[in-house]
Amino acid sequence: MSLFRKIENIIPDKILKKRNAKNDWAYGFDKEYDIVIISKDGTIGDIYEIQNLKVALPVIPEKIDYKYNKWQFEEYPRELSRIRTQFDWARRDTTFKSQWVDYIEEQFKRREQGYWFINNKIPTYITGSHYMYLQFTKTDVGKPDFREANRIFYLFWEACKADNRCFGICYLKNRRSGFSFMASSEVINIGTSTRDSNIGIMSKTGTDAKMMFTGKVVPIINNYPFFFMPTRDGNTSPVTELAFRVPSSKITRKNMENENEEEVEGLDTNITWKNTADNSFDGQKLKLLVEDEAAKLEKPNNILNGWRVRKTCLRLGSRIIGKCMMGSTSNALDKGGDNYKKLYEDSDVRKRNKNGQTISGLYSLFIAMDFNYEGYIDEYGHAVLEDPITPVKSAQSGEIIENGVISNWQNEVDSLKNDPDALNEHYRQFPRTESHAFRDETKSSIYNLTKIYQQIDYNDGMLQDRVLTRGFFHWKDGEKDSEVVWTPDRNGRFLVSWIPEIALRNKFISKNGTKYPLNEHVGAFGCDPYDISGATFGGSNGSLHGLTKFNMDNAPSNAFFLEYIARPQTAEIFFEEVLMACVFYGMPILAENNKARLLYHFKNRGYRGFSMNRPDKHKAKLSFTEIEIGGIPSSSEDMKQAHAAGIGTYIEKYVGYDLEGIYRNPDEIGNMPFTRTLMDWSKFNVNDRTKFDASISSGLAIMANQKHVYLPEKKESKISIKFARYDNSGSASRLKII
Repeated sequence: MSLFRKIENIIPDKILKKRNAKNDWAYGFDKEYDIVIISKDGTIGDIYEIQNLKVALPVIPEKIDYKYNKWQFEEYPRELSRIRTQFDWARRDTTFKSQWVDYIEEQFKRREQGYWFINNKIPTYITGSHYMYLQFTKTDVGKPDFREANRIFYLFWEACKADNRCFGICYLKNRRSGFSFMASSEVINIGTSTRDSNIGIMSKTGTDAKMMFTGKVVPIINNYPFFFMPTRDGNTSPVTELAFRVPSSKITRKNMENENEEEVEGLDTNITWKNTADNSFDGQKLKLLVEDEAAKLEKPNNILNGWRVRKTCLRLGSRIIGKCMMGSTSNALDKGGDNYKKLYEDSDVRKRNKNGQTISGLYSLFIAMDFNYEGYIDEYGHAVLEDPITPVKSAQSGEIIENGVISNWQNEVDSLKNDPDALNEHYRQFPRTESHAFRDETKSSIYNLTKIYQQIDYNDGMLQDRVLTRGFFHWKDGEKDSEVVWTPDRNGRFLVSWIPEIALRNKFISKNGTKYPLNEHVGAFGCDPYDISGATFGGSNGSLHGLTKFNMDNAPSNAFFLEYIARPQTAEIFFEEVLMACVFYGMPILAENNKARLLYHFKNRGYRGFSMNRPDKHKAKLSFTEIEIGGIPSSSEDMKQAHAAGIGTYIEKYVGYDLEGIYRNPDEIGNMPFTRTLMDWSKFNVNDRTKFDASISSGLAIMANQKHVYLPEKKESKISIKFARYDNSGSASRLKII
């Protein structure tokens, strides 16, 4: 686990050296090398990959101050602290000005270009925004600590500002990470250095937004040095708006005696907060929008609706003119967390449209609590993850760290194991993984969330690419109905954990022109299809799951081995991909037949034998359509309940830990590597199944493998047969009267 990784050899060495010598690299997105350059001196040094975004830093300078070997806040000179305004400075004599002008120029340089210092013998770069936060921001506990986690946050934020495809950051955080103060610092940093701009602040309620403004933003500006301070309207303790009408002046040795000082941007800038509403700031143009605790909005509680409106405040046509700094811990999913989760997932930099933007326009960032937990940061700003051999000096003066943050976190988790809701709240507040951050309340699920989250935690801890492979199926040499081939591809729509040996692949027979699978004894598929092509608004995905049953072949038993949750451009692509998966594995499929085009696709291609009939009826009781194409309707209430119960039983047997040892060893974790499906199960609502594609298809796969369970018993009719009785005495038989 790490905050970032260094990327080598993106730019050819010769080109890099040549352009660095000319200071030829431009701040912003570089399409040729797919990097975002945050360097402002025209050079590129290290390139970090931070949550899949490649960020290029400046070259390490030849001279760096080695004095402290760590970040050291510099006390503001007492002589300058007596100067409150530019007018006070203007009245000072030349000797005084000459003494301090170099210091002031250096502060402007650090603000604009960032700052290098030596940290534990390593040259370390922080952005200008980060420098302003560390040097000129006062928090509720004094001056901020330098934290490596926050350095990475600021590098990522600078990349969001530099990238002309990006609307800002969607930050998934833990409590006490410092986001509210960092955002407030950026409000003042941008507000005092840009012209004709509006800056907006929102939080979970209007009251919280006001408290952020009056309790954080205003105190920061009141403590700013005079040379960064524009002249502002009103008093020093505003409650609704900060207005900078006259710009600050950039003081240099050249202009220190000049009354007509060189102006920097900063004129006619307003900073204000709004009550929480979907249409807040609608119609305004914003340079910066801060959305604090965006996953905890109270009324209205859907961040998606509000973001769609406020996103337009940051653009003029296709041009992005402002940025959003959004951050939050997550609420329970039904209390706003689910909407923030969707926004966060839609901000994945790997998923872009043809304009090069993510679905939301934002870039998502998650920093695990391991790296940013107060009390477990050493004097160099790094997290103490594991228990140290000898005590470590803390960032807090005079304190030491004797155990690691992971041990501390685990101890608290262990103490809450008998209180699932308290445990899940702890996970949300101090998440080590993204799935921790979006934990739901146990009372909101019909399934055993404890087992589901045990499995998710295990999945998060393993190397997924060693267990799961992404890829696609295709017909050999492009010839349909021949042999299906599997090809790994990180952009593929299929995610698989098991590929059968060659002897089990493409196994089927043909009878009277219809093909039948030969691996039904190994497993089966379940499918929730769709009929309409195109990504219609609110349209669900097509979903397919493969599940084995107990078998004696060289295959896992009772294990999901394939997950497909996607909506290709046309329904026909989806139909063909499902068909190829069934043929490759030689297994039948149980699909919902309310949307029948998939099953007609199977029938028309000669694969009706792959489509299972509904397991709850004898063949003689099937309708004409059910006999024609197979499948199972989703409208039957009995089948809905049987489907939901099937998933619940599977979870109890094969997911998480079986602590009572009923089905397997208590120390043995279940075998369900598909976290997306697990998350879908955790939210599944049997009375509103529309949104849960993965639950539908996985449940059908379970039913397909247990079809004998659902088949109704034949009722034996008791027929009374009375034989006639005869009296055969004498010469002729006579009927007895009984």
